[in-house]
Amino acid sequence: MVSALAPREERARTFLASLGYPPSDEDLPASDREFPGGGMYRIEIPSVEGPRSLRAVFDEADRLDVPVHRVSSGSGIALTMDADIREMVAMCVERDVELSLFVGPRANWDVGSQVRTPTGGIMGARHEGTDQLVYAMTDLMRANELGVRSALVADEGLLTVAAAMKSEGVIAPEFVLKVSVQLMAPNPVSAALLERYGACTINVPPGLTLDKLRGIRESTTVPLDMYVEAPETLGGFMRLKEIPKLVHALAPVYLKFGLKNHADVYPSGQHLDELNVQLSTERVRRAAIGLEVLRESGIDAPMAPIGGPGIGIPVRS
Repeated sequence: MVSALAPREERARTFLASLGYPPSDEDLPASDREFPGGGMYRIEIPSVEGPRSLRAVFDEADRLDVPVHRVSSGSGIALTMDADIREMVAMCVERDVELSLFVGPRANWDVGSQVRTPTGGIMGARHEGTDQLVYAMTDLMRANELGVRSALVADEGLLTVAAAMKSEGVIAPEFVLKVSVQLMAPNPVSAALLERYGACTINVPPGLTLDKLRGIRESTTVPLDMYVEAPETLGGFMRLKEIPKLVHALAPVYLKFGLKNHADVYPSGQHLDELNVQLSTERVRRAAIGLEVLRESGIDAPMAPIGGPGIGIPVRS
Protein backbone atom coordinates (compact mmCIF):
# COMPACT_ATOMS: atom_id res chain seq x y z
CA MET A 1 0.00 0.00 0.00
CA VAL A 2 1.15 3.52 -0.72
CA SER A 3 1.93 5.78 2.22
CA ALA A 4 -0.92 7.94 3.52
CA LEU A 5 1.48 10.87 3.23
CA ALA A 6 1.82 10.48 -0.56
CA PRO A 7 -0.02 13.00 -2.78
CA ARG A 8 -3.72 12.26 -3.10
CA GLU A 9 -3.52 11.63 -6.86
CA GLU A 10 -0.72 9.08 -6.43
CA ARG A 11 -2.70 7.35 -3.68
CA ALA A 12 -5.82 7.28 -5.84
CA ARG A 13 -3.95 5.79 -8.82
CA THR A 14 -2.20 3.21 -6.66
CA PHE A 15 -5.51 2.21 -5.10
CA LEU A 16 -7.14 1.79 -8.53
CA ALA A 17 -4.22 -0.39 -9.62
CA SER A 18 -4.59 -2.52 -6.47
CA LEU A 19 -8.20 -3.24 -7.50
CA GLY A 20 -7.00 -4.42 -10.91
CA TYR A 21 -7.96 -1.33 -12.93
CA PRO A 22 -5.65 0.79 -15.08
CA PRO A 23 -4.29 3.66 -12.96
CA SER A 24 -3.98 6.15 -15.83
CA ASP A 25 -5.28 7.02 -19.29
CA GLU A 26 -1.69 7.08 -20.59
CA ASP A 27 0.85 4.46 -21.65
CA LEU A 28 -1.64 1.61 -21.83
CA PRO A 29 -0.68 -1.30 -24.11
CA ALA A 30 -2.46 -2.21 -27.32
CA SER A 31 -5.09 -4.90 -26.96
CA ASP A 32 -3.94 -8.50 -27.32
CA ARG A 33 -7.51 -9.84 -27.33
CA GLU A 34 -9.63 -11.06 -30.21
CA PHE A 35 -13.10 -12.46 -30.88
CA PRO A 36 -13.85 -16.10 -30.19
CA GLY A 37 -12.99 -17.81 -33.45
CA GLY A 38 -10.40 -15.15 -34.31
CA GLY A 39 -10.34 -11.64 -35.68
CA MET A 40 -9.94 -8.18 -34.19
CA TYR A 41 -13.03 -6.39 -35.49
CA ARG A 42 -16.56 -6.84 -36.79
CA ILE A 43 -18.85 -4.47 -38.71
CA GLU A 44 -22.15 -3.18 -37.31
CA ILE A 45 -24.73 -1.14 -39.20
CA PRO A 46 -27.01 0.62 -36.65
CA SER A 47 -30.46 2.21 -36.94
CA VAL A 48 -31.77 -0.37 -39.40
CA GLU A 49 -35.46 0.34 -38.89
CA GLY A 50 -37.53 -2.47 -40.35
CA PRO A 51 -37.40 -4.98 -43.23
CA ARG A 52 -37.08 -2.43 -46.05
CA SER A 53 -34.06 -0.80 -44.44
CA LEU A 54 -32.52 -4.20 -43.73
CA ARG A 55 -32.96 -5.27 -47.34
CA ALA A 56 -31.34 -2.01 -48.46
CA VAL A 57 -28.38 -2.66 -46.13
CA PHE A 58 -27.76 -6.11 -47.59
CA ASP A 59 -28.20 -4.92 -51.19
CA GLU A 60 -25.67 -2.13 -50.70
CA ALA A 61 -23.32 -4.42 -48.76
CA ASP A 62 -23.31 -6.81 -51.72
CA ARG A 63 -22.72 -3.99 -54.18
CA LEU A 64 -19.80 -2.51 -52.23
CA ASP A 65 -18.44 -5.82 -50.91
CA VAL A 66 -18.89 -4.82 -47.25
CA PRO A 67 -19.09 -7.73 -44.79
CA VAL A 68 -21.80 -7.14 -42.16
CA HIS A 69 -21.68 -9.00 -38.86
CA ARG A 70 -24.48 -7.21 -36.99
CA VAL A 71 -27.42 -4.92 -37.66
CA SER A 72 -29.26 -3.10 -34.89
CA SER A 73 -32.53 -1.20 -34.59
CA GLY A 74 -33.28 1.66 -32.20
CA SER A 75 -37.06 1.56 -32.57
CA GLY A 76 -36.69 -2.08 -31.73
CA ILE A 77 -39.00 -4.78 -30.48
CA ALA A 78 -41.93 -2.71 -29.20
CA LEU A 79 -42.45 -0.83 -32.49
CA THR A 80 -41.97 -3.76 -34.88
CA MET A 81 -44.81 -6.13 -35.77
CA ASP A 82 -44.38 -9.89 -35.46
CA ALA A 83 -44.46 -10.39 -39.22
CA ASP A 84 -41.74 -7.76 -39.75
CA ILE A 85 -39.53 -9.26 -37.05
CA ARG A 86 -39.92 -12.69 -38.65
CA GLU A 87 -38.97 -11.22 -42.03
CA MET A 88 -35.86 -9.59 -40.55
CA VAL A 89 -34.98 -12.82 -38.74
CA ALA A 90 -35.23 -14.78 -42.00
CA MET A 91 -32.94 -12.34 -43.84
CA CYS A 92 -30.34 -12.43 -41.06
CA VAL A 93 -30.47 -16.23 -40.71
CA GLU A 94 -29.70 -16.52 -44.42
CA ARG A 95 -26.53 -14.43 -43.99
CA ASP A 96 -25.43 -15.46 -40.47
CA VAL A 97 -25.86 -11.85 -39.28
CA GLU A 98 -26.78 -10.81 -35.75
CA LEU A 99 -30.09 -8.95 -35.44
CA SER A 100 -30.16 -6.74 -32.34
CA LEU A 101 -33.41 -4.97 -31.45
CA PHE A 102 -33.77 -2.33 -28.74
CA VAL A 103 -36.01 -3.07 -25.77
CA GLY A 104 -38.92 -0.75 -25.07
CA PRO A 105 -40.61 1.24 -23.67
CA ARG A 106 -37.96 3.63 -22.32
CA ALA A 107 -38.07 6.70 -20.12
CA ASN A 108 -37.68 9.17 -22.98
CA TRP A 109 -40.84 7.75 -24.60
CA ASP A 110 -42.87 7.58 -21.38
CA VAL A 111 -45.39 10.04 -19.91
CA GLY A 112 -43.06 11.41 -17.22
CA SER A 113 -41.59 14.85 -17.91
CA GLN A 114 -38.46 14.58 -15.76
CA VAL A 115 -36.45 12.91 -18.52
CA ARG A 116 -37.13 15.95 -20.73
CA THR A 117 -35.47 18.38 -18.32
CA PRO A 118 -31.78 19.34 -18.71
CA THR A 119 -30.69 17.34 -15.66
CA GLY A 120 -33.32 14.61 -15.93
CA GLY A 121 -32.06 13.63 -19.37
CA ILE A 122 -29.50 11.44 -17.65
CA MET A 123 -32.32 8.89 -17.21
CA GLY A 124 -32.15 8.44 -20.98
CA ALA A 125 -33.44 5.05 -22.05
CA ARG A 126 -33.85 3.53 -18.60
CA HIS A 127 -37.16 2.08 -17.44
CA GLU A 128 -39.34 4.04 -15.00
CA GLY A 129 -41.01 1.94 -12.32
CA THR A 130 -41.69 -1.76 -12.00
CA ASP A 131 -44.37 -1.97 -14.70
CA GLN A 132 -42.13 -0.44 -17.35
CA LEU A 133 -39.42 -2.91 -16.37
CA VAL A 134 -41.94 -5.74 -16.71
CA TYR A 135 -42.95 -4.45 -20.17
CA ALA A 136 -39.27 -4.54 -21.17
CA MET A 137 -38.95 -8.10 -19.89
CA THR A 138 -41.97 -9.15 -21.97
CA ASP A 139 -40.35 -7.45 -24.97
CA LEU A 140 -37.35 -9.74 -24.51
CA MET A 141 -39.62 -12.78 -24.21
CA ARG A 142 -41.51 -11.86 -27.37
CA ALA A 143 -38.33 -11.27 -29.37
CA ASN A 144 -36.90 -14.56 -28.13
CA GLU A 145 -40.06 -16.43 -29.18
CA LEU A 146 -39.80 -14.86 -32.66
CA GLY A 147 -36.23 -16.12 -33.04
CA VAL A 148 -34.26 -12.99 -32.13
CA ARG A 149 -31.09 -13.70 -30.14
CA SER A 150 -29.80 -10.21 -29.38
CA ALA A 151 -31.24 -7.04 -27.82
CA LEU A 152 -30.03 -3.60 -26.82
CA VAL A 153 -30.53 -2.62 -23.19
CA ALA A 154 -29.88 0.73 -21.53
CA ASP A 155 -30.81 0.09 -17.92
CA GLU A 156 -28.64 -1.58 -15.27
CA GLY A 157 -31.71 -3.10 -13.63
CA LEU A 158 -32.98 -4.63 -16.86
CA LEU A 159 -29.47 -5.89 -17.66
CA THR A 160 -29.34 -7.68 -14.30
CA VAL A 161 -32.82 -9.18 -14.72
CA ALA A 162 -32.15 -10.19 -18.34
CA ALA A 163 -28.98 -12.03 -17.32
CA ALA A 164 -31.08 -13.95 -14.78
CA MET A 165 -33.69 -14.65 -17.48
CA LYS A 166 -30.94 -16.27 -19.55
CA SER A 167 -29.66 -18.41 -16.69
CA GLU A 168 -33.19 -19.53 -15.78
CA GLY A 169 -34.16 -20.39 -19.35
CA VAL A 170 -36.79 -17.65 -19.73
CA ILE A 171 -34.87 -16.54 -22.83
CA ALA A 172 -32.21 -18.48 -24.71
CA PRO A 173 -28.92 -18.88 -22.81
CA GLU A 174 -26.99 -17.69 -25.89
CA PHE A 175 -29.05 -14.45 -26.07
CA VAL A 176 -26.68 -11.49 -26.56
CA LEU A 177 -27.27 -8.58 -24.16
CA LYS A 178 -25.88 -5.57 -25.98
CA VAL A 179 -25.44 -2.50 -23.76
CA SER A 180 -26.61 0.59 -25.64
CA VAL A 181 -24.54 3.73 -26.03
CA GLN A 182 -27.33 5.46 -24.09
CA LEU A 183 -26.14 3.81 -20.89
CA MET A 184 -22.81 5.65 -21.38
CA ALA A 185 -20.25 3.79 -19.28
CA PRO A 186 -17.40 6.33 -19.53
CA ASN A 187 -14.64 4.79 -17.38
CA PRO A 188 -13.01 1.41 -16.70
CA VAL A 189 -14.87 0.70 -13.45
CA SER A 190 -18.36 1.46 -14.78
CA ALA A 191 -17.69 -0.66 -17.88
CA ALA A 192 -16.42 -3.55 -15.75
CA LEU A 193 -19.58 -3.33 -13.64
CA LEU A 194 -21.76 -3.71 -16.74
CA GLU A 195 -19.84 -6.82 -17.71
CA ARG A 196 -20.38 -8.16 -14.19
CA TYR A 197 -24.12 -7.46 -14.49
CA GLY A 198 -24.30 -9.60 -17.63
CA ALA A 199 -23.33 -7.43 -20.60
CA CYS A 200 -22.16 -9.48 -23.58
CA THR A 201 -21.00 -6.42 -25.52
CA ILE A 202 -20.69 -2.77 -24.46
CA ASN A 203 -21.25 0.34 -26.58
CA VAL A 204 -18.72 2.91 -25.34
CA PRO A 205 -19.31 6.69 -25.48
CA PRO A 206 -18.17 7.76 -28.98
CA GLY A 207 -16.58 11.02 -27.80
CA LEU A 208 -13.92 9.49 -25.57
CA THR A 209 -10.29 10.00 -26.51
CA LEU A 210 -8.22 6.98 -27.47
CA ASP A 211 -6.32 6.85 -24.19
CA LYS A 212 -9.59 6.79 -22.21
CA LEU A 213 -11.00 4.07 -24.46
CA ARG A 214 -7.87 1.98 -23.89
CA GLY A 215 -8.53 2.10 -20.16
CA ILE A 216 -12.00 0.64 -20.68
CA ARG A 217 -10.53 -2.09 -22.88
CA GLU A 218 -8.06 -2.98 -20.15
CA SER A 219 -10.83 -3.49 -17.59
CA THR A 220 -13.23 -5.56 -19.71
CA THR A 221 -13.11 -8.83 -21.63
CA VAL A 222 -16.31 -8.50 -23.70
CA PRO A 223 -16.33 -6.90 -27.17
CA LEU A 224 -16.66 -3.12 -27.29
CA ASP A 225 -18.98 -1.36 -29.76
CA MET A 226 -17.50 1.88 -31.10
CA TYR A 227 -19.32 4.48 -33.20
CA VAL A 228 -16.65 5.58 -35.67
CA GLU A 229 -19.24 7.98 -37.02
CA ALA A 230 -22.00 9.16 -34.71
CA PRO A 231 -25.25 11.04 -35.34
CA GLU A 232 -25.68 14.53 -33.92
CA THR A 233 -27.66 13.16 -30.99
CA LEU A 234 -24.41 11.51 -29.86
CA GLY A 235 -22.10 14.39 -30.77
CA GLY A 236 -21.76 14.08 -34.55
CA PHE A 237 -18.21 12.71 -34.37
CA MET A 238 -16.45 11.40 -37.49
CA ARG A 239 -13.51 9.22 -36.50
CA LEU A 240 -12.98 7.25 -39.72
CA LYS A 241 -9.28 8.10 -39.88
CA GLU A 242 -8.81 6.70 -36.37
CA ILE A 243 -10.14 3.27 -37.31
CA PRO A 244 -6.68 1.61 -37.50
CA LYS A 245 -5.79 2.90 -34.03
CA LEU A 246 -9.22 1.98 -32.65
CA VAL A 247 -8.92 -1.59 -33.91
CA HIS A 248 -5.36 -1.87 -32.63
CA ALA A 249 -6.28 -0.58 -29.16
CA LEU A 250 -9.81 -1.90 -28.59
CA ALA A 251 -9.93 -5.37 -30.13
CA PRO A 252 -12.24 -7.20 -30.07
CA VAL A 253 -14.32 -4.28 -31.32
CA TYR A 254 -17.45 -3.73 -33.37
CA LEU A 255 -16.87 -0.83 -35.77
CA LYS A 256 -20.26 0.87 -35.75
CA PHE A 257 -21.08 3.13 -38.69
CA GLY A 258 -23.68 5.71 -37.73
CA LEU A 259 -24.31 8.77 -39.83
CA LYS A 260 -23.71 12.45 -39.18
CA ASN A 261 -26.00 15.22 -40.39
CA HIS A 262 -29.47 13.70 -40.37
CA ALA A 263 -32.66 14.25 -38.41
CA ASP A 264 -33.44 12.03 -35.43
CA VAL A 265 -35.70 9.22 -36.67
CA TYR A 266 -36.59 7.67 -33.29
CA PRO A 267 -39.19 6.39 -32.76
CA SER A 268 -39.44 5.32 -36.36
CA GLY A 269 -42.16 3.80 -38.53
CA GLN A 270 -43.56 3.56 -42.04
CA HIS A 271 -43.93 7.34 -42.26
CA LEU A 272 -40.11 7.48 -42.34
CA ASP A 273 -39.48 4.42 -44.49
CA GLU A 274 -38.03 6.19 -47.51
CA LEU A 275 -35.65 8.25 -45.37
CA ASN A 276 -34.59 5.21 -43.35
CA VAL A 277 -33.77 3.28 -46.53
CA GLN A 278 -31.58 6.15 -47.74
CA LEU A 279 -29.86 6.49 -44.37
CA SER A 280 -29.23 2.74 -44.14
CA THR A 281 -27.71 2.66 -47.62
CA GLU A 282 -25.39 5.55 -46.79
CA ARG A 283 -24.26 3.91 -43.55
CA VAL A 284 -23.05 0.94 -45.58
CA ARG A 285 -21.18 3.30 -47.90
CA ARG A 286 -19.53 4.88 -44.85
CA ALA A 287 -18.50 1.39 -43.77
CA ALA A 288 -16.92 0.85 -47.19
CA ILE A 289 -14.94 4.06 -46.72
CA GLY A 290 -13.88 2.96 -43.24
CA LEU A 291 -12.66 -0.39 -44.55
CA GLU A 292 -10.63 1.40 -47.23
CA VAL A 293 -8.98 3.50 -44.50
CA LEU A 294 -8.15 0.34 -42.58
CA ARG A 295 -6.70 -1.44 -45.62
CA GLU A 296 -4.61 1.56 -46.65
CA SER A 297 -3.13 1.87 -43.15
CA GLY A 298 -1.22 -1.33 -43.67
CA ILE A 299 -1.72 -2.56 -40.09
CA ASP A 300 -2.14 -6.27 -39.45
CA ALA A 301 -5.77 -6.36 -38.32
CA PRO A 302 -7.73 -9.44 -39.40
CA MET A 303 -11.51 -9.17 -39.59
CA ALA A 304 -13.50 -11.74 -37.66
CA PRO A 305 -15.30 -14.25 -39.89
CA ILE A 306 -19.00 -13.86 -40.59
CA GLY A 307 -21.08 -16.03 -38.29
CA GLY A 308 -18.34 -16.60 -35.74
CA PRO A 309 -18.85 -17.68 -32.11
CA GLY A 310 -20.63 -15.24 -29.84
CA ILE A 311 -22.70 -13.58 -32.58
CA GLY A 312 -26.42 -13.48 -31.77
CA ILE A 313 -27.58 -14.98 -35.06
CA PRO A 314 -31.37 -15.37 -34.93
CA VAL A 315 -33.19 -18.65 -35.44
CA ARG A 316 -36.36 -19.32 -37.40
CA SER A 317 -39.27 -19.54 -34.99
